[in-house]
Amino acid sequence: MSATLTTTPPVSDRGRGDTDPTSSPPSGRRRRWGAWVVVAVVAVLLAGLTAAVGGQRGPATRELDPRSPSASGAEALVRVLEQRGTDVDVVRSADRIGTGTVFVDDADQALSPAVARRIARSAAHVVLAGGSGAVLEAFGLDVEPVATVGDGSAVGTTTCAIPEVAAARSVTADGTSYRVSGADVERCVPTGSGADRGWGIVRATTDGGDVTLLGTTGALRNDTVTTAGNAGLALGLLGGSERLTWYVPMPGSADTAPSLGDLAPPWVPSAVALLALVAVAAGVWRGRRLGPLVVEPLPVVVRAAETTEGRARLYARTRDRAHSLDTLRIAALRRIGARLGLPRSAHVDEVVRAAARATGRPHTDVGAVLVGGPATTDAALTAGVAALDDLEHAVTAATTGATVNRTEPTEPTDRDRPGARA
Repeated sequence: MSATLTTTPPVSDRGRGDTDPTSSPPSGRRRRWGAWVVVAVVAVLLAGLTAAVGGQRGPATRELDPRSPSASGAEALVRVLEQRGTDVDVVRSADRIGTGTVFVDDADQALSPAVARRIARSAAHVVLAGGSGAVLEAFGLDVEPVATVGDGSAVGTTTCAIPEVAAARSVTADGTSYRVSGADVERCVPTGSGADRGWGIVRATTDGGDVTLLGTTGALRNDTVTTAGNAGLALGLLGGSERLTWYVPMPGSADTAPSLGDLAPPWVPSAVALLALVAVAAGVWRGRRLGPLVVEPLPVVVRAAETTEGRARLYARTRDRAHSLDTLRIAALRRIGARLGLPRSAHVDEVVRAAARATGRPHTDVGAVLVGGPATTDAALTAGVAALDDLEHAVTAATTGATVNRTEPTEPTDRDRPGARA
């Protein structure tokens, strides 16, 4: 009699069978690489489309641009000034500022306070539009922006102490309203009330003459210069001298305050770019997949009865009688509801009424058993459990028509008492 020896392929720790579960199939690897290629192509296409759309746009029109015929420009005012004999010189550097009236258009808040103090000392008449808090302080103006006005309403100026503003009789208040703190200043064009009270035009004296803060910049725009007395205001403030220097400080020029990038050492951008690349590389490294997930058998199988007994011992050790009884009541409600054909979403009152009809007991008694008060003693806990057991047996007998034999509970042994060693 011969015996046949059958060999079985070895079972690895990570899976079963003769295949390596950690190896990724070529098709899955190709799909992952294909997804990354698609993402890269889409990103390149979006970048190209954005660059093409951005390249088709014309240069952005700056508000109060003296050479712009658009609605927000100020070419109409410049032409009228030139026709009236005022030489308008548009400059980008403070070194080119000459004599006469100086209009400082610092809407970008790029002007350096040191340059502002130099202009205040040398220019006889300065008209300022915009400016940061440091620039306003450099010109001797103790003001701060309080609101932005844009309703197009006209404000009377006949009682204003500034002659050029009073001659206009009324101006459009569109622009910025300023809260004035200093006492030795002249203010016009009031807007708002209470805490929002502000002024559109403020004049103060400087070392070289005077400075007029023009918050109502809507009076200079092409689309509103002919409204109310805006033209008279603009010609009175800017056309009082034979020469007008229209000074627009540009960001990044020598007249602007140094930014954080200018103060940083030259190696900072390269270091930031290198750190960004390191962060991206670290994210890719930490987020990589090591292979497909592998299901491993548990080293120990825990029976449900042991889990239940463990929880029961915890409840007994902490003397949490109320939680224990509530847990039993919830389980009994689910079983009784299922026995009576009720859905799992049925309300507690429905289960109580159905159990009362099935057993013939008053629904108040059934409710006291299923949703009664908490158990404060061991005797109350034992009585509640016994009542739940009786009710479940009664429901079972009523639904099946058979007599259910109950097993009387035995006295707990020392092993089952709270505090006993397992």
